[in-house]
Amino acid sequence: MSQAHHIHHMIDYIEFAVTDIAKAKEFYSKAFGWKFIDHGPSYCGIQKENGEIGGMRLETTVARGGPLVILYSADLQDSLKKVMAANGFITQEIFTFPGGKRFHFKDPSGNELGVWSEK
Repeated sequence: MSQAHHIHHMIDYIEFAVTDIAKAKEFYSKAFGWKFIDHGPSYCGIQKENGEIGGMRLETTVARGGPLVILYSADLQDSLKKVMAANGFITQEIFTFPGGKRFHFKDPSGNELGVWSEK
């Protein structure tokens, strides 16, 4: 990929530790429609239109804390329903903040993410 597709010093790739790659792929596919490409038994890439935007690596445990990844949603209520239907654990119900509304959830490995939408 040419360097023109990357922005200097901007977040370019996000990688999640997961305890079960198959369960993680099933969850994110069902909840958000993500697609993946396997790079062996302990790693898969998260696909975007022209390549990868992230990946998931197999680990025995997942550490809590660190940066909070927040996804955007055009329909927050629908995203909440899909996360719940995919067996995500809601850690914070929808709440308002200065930029709009959001909720937080944990995936099957225990990673916590947020989903937000404008007011």
